[in-house]
Amino acid sequence: MQVTYSDLKNKIVLVTGATRGIGKEIVKNLASQGAHVVFNYREGKEAVAEELKKELMALGAANATGLMFDVSNGEQIKTAIDSFSKDFGPISGLVNNAGISKDTLILRLKESDIQEILDTNLKGAILVAQALSRGFLRAENVSIVNVSSVVGLMGNASQVAYAASKAGLLGFTKSMAKELASKNVRCNAICPGFIATDMTDALDEKVKEVYLSQIPLTRFGSANEVANLTSFLLSQASAYITGEIIKIDGGLYI
Repeated sequence: MQVTYSDLKNKIVLVTGATRGIGKEIVKNLASQGAHVVFNYREGKEAVAEELKKELMALGAANATGLMFDVSNGEQIKTAIDSFSKDFGPISGLVNNAGISKDTLILRLKESDIQEILDTNLKGAILVAQALSRGFLRAENVSIVNVSSVVGLMGNASQVAYAASKAGLLGFTKSMAKELASKNVRCNAICPGFIATDMTDALDEKVKEVYLSQIPLTRFGSANEVANLTSFLLSQASAYITGEIIKIDGGLYI
């Protein structure tokens, strides 16, 4: 089921990491709301970006724009956003969804892996928000949604760097909420649990059974359920919510 939020129509929303998984479901949801969906893609992925743009327009997006930048590259981010804003005006919604994980025991964790995970998951979110912050002050009804993880709250073996990066997003969320509240800019974080994606589909059946045994609702969540929560937080239906950490995990963290 999908709820329609009329104020999302024509709202300009940037979603990072939108070409697959949860991010793709979020931009599809926003497109069906009639938003102007903006998404980033990395150099060499132009064909993927063009296909996504066509898909979003077919779903009803007011417009769909791909911006070429890596979330860990501040110069690329600033150049792309400045160029976009000159043509379309300020962005009023941001979903920091880009993220990676390289699961391994800490004894085997490479320094380069730690750096890449932190750069993408945490530094990237801060850089994108920073690049947009001046425009946020000129926009109306601004909402930021940071996609963290239940792992950022509870930790998980073999995910030391990933959990640290996702926990860092929670501190970033609360600080942004306090810093920009007087300008009517809201910032919240969501913490998905085990969500059915290509990654979970590839898990061994026995591994899935172990995970499911820990979830009171006895099922994985869907990416569409995460997208619904994200659209709610971007809309004015959540106008008095900021600085919150909202779990969507089927009861895993009870």
